[in-house]
Parts: sequence; C-alpha cells; structure tokens
Amino acid sequence: MKPAASLAICAAIFGIGAGALAVPASAKDPLGIYNDWGAFRDDGIPRCYAIAKAAPSTRQRDHSPFASVATWPARKIRGQLHLRLSRNVSSGEAITLTVGDKSFTLTGSGGDAWAKDKRMDAQIVAAMRSARQMVVKATDSRGRRFSNTYKLAGSATAMDAATLGCAKS
Repeated sequence: MKPAASLAICAAIFGIGAGALAVPASAKDPLGIYNDWGAFRDDGIPRCYAIAKAAPSTRQRDHSPFASVATWPARKIRGQLHLRLSRNVSSGEAITLTVGDKSFTLTGSGGDAWAKDKRMDAQIVAAMRSARQMVVKATDSRGRRFSNTYKLAGSATAMDAATLGCAKS
C-alpha cells in the first residue's frame, strides 16, 4: 500500500486531517484494509491492531468512536478489545456490548471501554468472527443513553492480519 493511501485511511479512521496525522502515521505500517477494518503494525511500541470507526451518526459526540483489537507481544497480550466511545460515560453505569446475539458487560471510564478480562476478550473476538455487527450502549455523563454501531465484515481478516503482523515480535 502506498504511504499516501495509508495516511488517508488513518485519517479516515481517526476522523482527522491527513496533515495532522503525518508524523504519527510514519510509525504505523499498514498491514491491510478489509472492508471497514484496517490492520496496522506500530513498531515503536511494538503492537499490531485491527481497527474500525463506528457508523456515522447525527447525534452529538465527545469523541470519534472506534473499536480496536490489539496484540502487544512484549506484554504477551493477544486479542485485547478497546472501544473509544462517542461520549464520556457516567461512572458506575453499565456499558453493554452486543455482538450478534451475544451480550457482554464491559468496564470503562471516560470515553473508553474494555473487556473485564482476557477470557471476555477471547469471547468477544470469537463472537466478532461470526457476527455481522456489534453495538455498544451506555449512558453518558449527562445521563443520556447512546450507542455506537460497527459493521464486522472484514474484522476477522483484519484481526488475523494484526496477529500475524506481530508474530515475529
């Protein structure tokens, strides 16, 4: 993939202009784009990850939401889910992720959410491989319900590319 294309993809995923992404993007090597999902390797950390942005919404957002599944070889972590939520969540409120017909209660704070442990990460990743979409729902810090939706076509291939991208690390 050409560097300009990887900058455009990163800019689209993170919702910022390519110029603002030029320096950090140089540390991220694209591993592939699969439908709405991209796979990247960041040698500086090192880590590899599959990532997608949430479906567009006309509702108010505090953040540009995305979902990622990462491998961190130095930490011996594989398949770790991270969700950047569109709004900051209320403390103590439930964050629910529905993947196909399976539901998970996540942990989180501010604008971020994660699986509660490695076992839940593995269950979510397995569900993502066969589902068409996933939806995260929560209550924001102002008491308003919100949700972020992700299409999952290409997610399995992107997760596999990310895992393979860090296999030698």
